[in-house]
Amino acid sequence: MTTPTTPPRWLPFATVTGALFLTILPLPFWAEPYRPQWLALTLIFWCLTQPQRVGVFWGFGAGLITDVIQGALLGQNALTLSLVAFLSVELSRRIMAFPAWQQAVSIWLILLLERLIHLWLMGATGYPTPSLVYWLPTLTSALLWPWLAALLRVLCLRTSPG
Repeated sequence: MTTPTTPPRWLPFATVTGALFLTILPLPFWAEPYRPQWLALTLIFWCLTQPQRVGVFWGFGAGLITDVIQGALLGQNALTLSLVAFLSVELSRRIMAFPAWQQAVSIWLILLLERLIHLWLMGATGYPTPSLVYWLPTLTSALLWPWLAALLRVLCLRTSPG
């Protein structure tokens, strides 16, 4: 399930930037609770397939940019995405050995932990507890994982030199 060739250095940056745009893209009111966690999913893909290149600093940087763009508490997304990147790098060999549907379950658990830390930070800063709809993005992200991973894998193969 790993990419057989090394993608160009610009590809992780380009896909993470694209995921950031998808994260801030306005959605209709009814679709907003179902928005997948694009940035976390893309970061997880690169941490799983290229753990020597993409890691915790990528998560921290992407999180800081997200904090600034969304006007969130500075460091909130940086902390949670750093945790996601750390777990993805540490568990990359184990997760990549699974078939796609089992990978999706593993990704779902990582995203649940990310949401739990995010919820804890919201409580610590005085935000009210959100409804159960708060957990829906983890489910839609896990369901989307096999297709996103396949798409990014194909993109890696097409842009690889040689």
